[in-house]
Amino acid sequence: MKRILVPTDFSEHSEFALEVACCIAKDKGSHIVLIHMMGLSETVYAKSEAQEYEEAMYYMKLARKRFKKVVDKPYAKGIKITETVQNYKIFSEINTVAKEQNIDLIVMGSHGTKGLNEVFVGSNTEKVVRTSEVPVLVIKSPNPNFKINKMVFACDLKKESLKPFINTSNLAKLFSAQIQYLYINTPGEHFLSTHEIQVKAFEFMNNAKVDQNIIIYDDHTVERGILNYCEAQKVDVIAIPTHGRKGLSHFFLGSLGEDLANHSKLPLLTFKI
Repeated sequence: MKRILVPTDFSEHSEFALEVACCIAKDKGSHIVLIHMMGLSETVYAKSEAQEYEEAMYYMKLARKRFKKVVDKPYAKGIKITETVQNYKIFSEINTVAKEQNIDLIVMGSHGTKGLNEVFVGSNTEKVVRTSEVPVLVIKSPNPNFKINKMVFACDLKKESLKPFINTSNLAKLFSAQIQYLYINTPGEHFLSTHEIQVKAFEFMNNAKVDQNIIIYDDHTVERGILNYCEAQKVDVIAIPTHGRKGLSHFFLGSLGEDLANHSKLPLLTFKI
């Protein structure tokens, strides 16, 4: 874990993300790249070159001052932090920055109080999650002593989830974390018998070349199953694969409900399929 990217809008929740990134950086000796997306409006570009330059410099200086307040926090002491301001206007360009900077992990804040429509869909966090080719760790609340001791990967046992599954396993090893693989069985059209799940699980784990059982957990909905299991097991991070699609469909379940975001303050780690 050499380089961590932390997008910031200088809000409280982006500070939560930076604090978690600093915890990881201290443990792994990582370098943090702190980025602010300035996103100058079209009205700036409509001005003369001199006016545009003057206004851009004003906003750049303002951002630099705000950076100083952020990186001056006690939790950031002793950590190598590079500050950068980009004039991007769409958060999908974070992926471009991540590639250019050889980023291993993006840590990003989210308010996590009004359901997935507010937390992800149409939000900056959703855009980053949907487009990022590196893992994204979404932080919803203060976590000053962040550490990954136990992680759950919620798995649908489909072939397209193999790559995120393997990447999650590798990340768990990096953090020396215990990882559990979870399959939620629900009533209705998606219900599978124990035998059917075991057959699918055996094939999936065999393809992944991982010698570990998948936990089968029954619940009324997948999101409630993930939440109930993780709360009972005192999990530190929930990991899920995502599709690069727009809206709720970018989640591996296609319709991951609001409960997970509304009622869980657990960090969410996403891997793009």
